[in-house]
Amino acid sequence: MNFSKMLDKELELINENHKKVSLLLHSCCAPCSSYVISYLNKYFDITVLYYNPNIYPYEEYLKRKNEQIRLINEMEHVNNLSIIDCDYDNDKYERLIKGLENEKEGGSRCHICYKLRLEKTAMMASDGNYDYFSTTLTVSPYKNSKILNEIGESLAVKYNIKWLYSDFKKNDGYKKSVELSKKYNLYRQDYCGCIYSKRDN
Repeated sequence: MNFSKMLDKELELINENHKKVSLLLHSCCAPCSSYVISYLNKYFDITVLYYNPNIYPYEEYLKRKNEQIRLINEMEHVNNLSIIDCDYDNDKYERLIKGLENEKEGGSRCHICYKLRLEKTAMMASDGNYDYFSTTLTVSPYKNSKILNEIGESLAVKYNIKWLYSDFKKNDGYKKSVELSKKYNLYRQDYCGCIYSKRDN
């Protein structure tokens, strides 16, 4: 499936309907969100959900969170742009991936992490009456867009909320995120986030 084309088709429908729609967008970090926000904000009122209990240590979590907040405050936007800052919950992440500590990066441990963050987004999008939910994770060349979209699709059914399909790395999305990171002088981390990705970096 071409998730990038599916996204384009959905955006065309939104544009044709001339209706303001809302999106709860899970963000892993400011650099990845920069391109995604710039691309989607002309179609949606975007609320960025910063929920990343995988990140370790806490000081790193705070650094990334503060960069996300700064970006949203400084970024140009056409429609509304805001952020929901969730509590740090690394213990929950560790409980869920117990036994998978030695899995290679990108494997089943990561898939559990994807679901943890996307399920929180789907629940909050449903409770908050958003029109769609999605994630910035597909902009990364290191993340599996097929797995992410499959998880999003299943959660859309479970929580009765529309999933916005994506593969934001397509059409030079990742390259554009790097360029925007330079423009806003964003901190770019050198590991995904969890203690295991830091260990294996």
